[in-house]
Amino acid sequence: MSENPSTQRATLRRIARQAMADRGLQPDFAPAALAELETIAAAPHPPDRSLRDLRSLPWCSIDNDDSMDLDQLSVAVSAAGAPTRVLVAIADVDALVAKGSAIDAHAGANTTSVYTAAEIFPMLPEKLSTDLTSLADRQERAAIVVDMAVGDDGAVGTSDVYRALVRNQAKLAYNGVAAWLDGKAPAPAPIGAVAALADNLRTQEALARKMCALRHQHGALDLQTIEARPVFDADSLRDLLPEERNRAKELIEDLMIAANGVTARFLEGRGVASLRRVVRTPKRWERIVEVAEQLGTHLPQQPDARALADFLTARRAADPERFPDLSLTVVKLLGAGEYVVERPGETSAGHFGLAVRDYTHSTAPNRRYPDLITQRLVKAALAGSASPYGAEELDGLARHCTEQEDAASKVERQVAKSAAAMLLAGRTGERFDAIVTGAADKGTWVRLLRPPVEGRVVAGAAGLDVGHHVRVQLVATDVERGYIDFKALRG
Repeated sequence: MSENPSTQRATLRRIARQAMADRGLQPDFAPAALAELETIAAAPHPPDRSLRDLRSLPWCSIDNDDSMDLDQLSVAVSAAGAPTRVLVAIADVDALVAKGSAIDAHAGANTTSVYTAAEIFPMLPEKLSTDLTSLADRQERAAIVVDMAVGDDGAVGTSDVYRALVRNQAKLAYNGVAAWLDGKAPAPAPIGAVAALADNLRTQEALARKMCALRHQHGALDLQTIEARPVFDADSLRDLLPEERNRAKELIEDLMIAANGVTARFLEGRGVASLRRVVRTPKRWERIVEVAEQLGTHLPQQPDARALADFLTARRAADPERFPDLSLTVVKLLGAGEYVVERPGETSAGHFGLAVRDYTHSTAPNRRYPDLITQRLVKAALAGSASPYGAEELDGLARHCTEQEDAASKVERQVAKSAAAMLLAGRTGERFDAIVTGAADKGTWVRLLRPPVEGRVVAGAAGLDVGHHVRVQLVATDVERGYIDFKALRG
């Protein structure tokens, strides 16, 4: 029986909150954290006199249309006879969220904001993340600045990390900036209101593209997966639409990858143990080789990021419509990322998908706890102070953050499945085109091409493997459990 449209959002919220509790995540802030929040009235002021004053630069933020938890700003700085510099400012969350505080305890328990189809469970109270620790529009804020000189070949040369005072001159959104960069729409009004910001953004994008191209030369994977976004009419779930990549999202992604690399090398240079984000060599490389063979490409028998990157680039050009399906297959076979500790003199596994060795998470401290940990390490190194974390403590945090990130992902997937089941309720018997996204002893899973939802093959799964395209028939849905069951059709 279909869900009453007037209660669909409430149903998904209830499912989300229960899923949080079941996975060991805290959906609500404890009374101690809320009491602590009441004592925080404003962003730190006056600022530390040691901060550089960079408020006059044409900083801007680019994020989702409705995002208020702004973690970073960016700006390009040119000087005659010198490489152009890209500066990324990161919100100084540690200034208001002290290690060991009640708010920090909640953030450390969940380790991430959890984004579900009906409700967002922020890592930090919204009074902080969307206001006092946000690099909010037209507000002066303290920040950690990652300063990178970028050569004509896209390589980051000299770099620096320091504290500064910044001001967000223009709050921008991905879709509006992308439409302008593509020549499909005029510049968003905030761009025109800031002198030289339009040229500055074009400079940032040109440098970001060069950095991206250089990473691809080294074997970075160009993947394009489909993520579904719920669309509500009031409290009624109307549709699930795919989130589209665009030039503005790629611009920010490329700048953040570079900033995270500089931060990792900064801590290494200061002899500080740090959290690294790694994606290890794929365990199912042999299946990636099989998928490539089926598409007429021979890959080496041993994992080779450059060869895989070249294969993906060729497939994107040859079959752009089905490239997201191939990307999803590769993502599933690459395996999940994890956090590890890299101590001075050691070398971590690096990030296979990004083709970089030095990589940490540092650019989203309002939303991810590893970034807040890294920020505290950076600030201690800048101050010449002892690390705020001991070696064993960091090891435990790396394991905990990996585990909780996995738990949060499972909550998000579970609620997304409930939303998908809600959307498909009443369509039993219909047939769909799908791609196999998982195949193991515990079951075989497929994602529909339209709408982009995932379910289990409960009949006819024999012989199916990740990457296979198959026609399926909807057998049943269960909103509470997030179950969508299909039968694979043959012939």
